[in-house]
Amino acid sequence: MSLIKSKKRVADHGEVFTPEWMVDAMLDLVKEESERIDSRFLEPACGSGNFLVKVLKRKLCAVELKFGKSEFEKRQYALLALMCAYGIELLEDNIIECRANMLEVLADYLRIDETDDLYRAASHVLSLNLIQGDALSMKGYDGAPITFSEWGYLGKGKFQRRDFRLDVLTGSSAFSAEGTLFSHLGKHEIFTPTKTYPPMTVRDLAARGDNPQEAA
Repeated sequence: MSLIKSKKRVADHGEVFTPEWMVDAMLDLVKEESERIDSRFLEPACGSGNFLVKVLKRKLCAVELKFGKSEFEKRQYALLALMCAYGIELLEDNIIECRANMLEVLADYLRIDETDDLYRAASHVLSLNLIQGDALSMKGYDGAPITFSEWGYLGKGKFQRRDFRLDVLTGSSAFSAEGTLFSHLGKHEIFTPTKTYPPMTVRDLAARGDNPQEAA
């Protein structure tokens, strides 16, 4: 695999992809987290998904070990594994490719296609979790603050979505530092979602993906 797409992209954006062996070695440093289904990973320069694809594959191995005998649970937790992967990428073609690569991994594991509600639900989740923007400014390509959706599995096929601004989340260390005005506050007092959604099923998520006006 080539580590660059073009010399111009390297010069303009510093785009150099991480080799597969190095991705594996780095993830092995956090092996337990990379193999935990509900651990959250954010790649601030995700490219076409070198890290996130590997993370998802590790999580899906954990899904198979824990829920492989139940088709229903396997599908729900496979989607949860996808929901816990986040990425920011400056270049549009890379973020499109990253979403496609992640969706392909999930679809191959569950043996589903675009006719399946879970496939369309996953596509919708990826449109929210993998964002075109600038991780340094924490703004999207449209100049608005980057907002990520926190997903949780409530059981019995129901998922919870809460939206948070990235710039607020990354301010946690400043808020919690000793001697600051906010050091006495708990996380629940600092981090409040910008929006909380009612519990949704896979079918509900698929419908939101099919109707973009309802996706926000």
